[in-house]
Amino acid sequence: MDLYPSIDVRGGRIVRLAQGDYDRETDYGDDAIAVAKDFAAQGAPWIHVVDLDAAKGDGPLNAQTIRDIAAAVDVPVQAGGGQVDDSSLKAGVRRVVLGSLAISDPDAAKRLVRAYPGRVAIGLDHREGRIAVRGWLEESDQRVDDVIANFADVAVAAFIVTNIATDGQLSGPDLEGLERAVTLTHVPVIASGGVASLADLKALAEIDVNGRRLAGAITGRAIYEGKFSVAEGVAACG
Repeated sequence: MDLYPSIDVRGGRIVRLAQGDYDRETDYGDDAIAVAKDFAAQGAPWIHVVDLDAAKGDGPLNAQTIRDIAAAVDVPVQAGGGQVDDSSLKAGVRRVVLGSLAISDPDAAKRLVRAYPGRVAIGLDHREGRIAVRGWLEESDQRVDDVIANFADVAVAAFIVTNIATDGQLSGPDLEGLERAVTLTHVPVIASGGVASLADLKALAEIDVNGRRLAGAITGRAIYEGKFSVAEGVAACG
């Protein structure tokens, strides 16, 4: 299982939101490039970057920061938040995560998947199974199962599953929900949200449902709060 240390950017600054609430923000400084370089130096196999402004529909305000991160590190960068086209892929990002677009215009999302096989993931951000969109500000009428089934006919790189109730809470991941997610698809599943300790990472790495396991885990706040280092997290993931 790969560790994906996360850099969430809003207004050019590194922040973490509690349960996706833009009014509950913790600021971790403005040098995203330095943080990315540090993550890479500690052995991160991937770096996950999110444009929080773009996620809620304010435009790609942090696109240059994401491009700069991709250029500054030797490890692959996965970018999410308001991704609607291939501009990030052309700018050096290895993989993009489609969230709202996969719900609002699945045909457009599938075209991008087909154009860039293995480089487009689908974000499944949910509250009790119901998918949330536009920076988690709105709920759709689709469920996790629906979206996975809808994208079964294209070569999605991964499904990234986030239980919003756990995100930024340091409350532990949704192990039950993630175990269920891996049974729904043969596509790699990446966990996101709730990781608070090395024990949480080990629990995620130990999920095994008839040979199906998680491909990765995204974590941010636990690293910034000093619960463990990136190097320790990589080791815990196995």
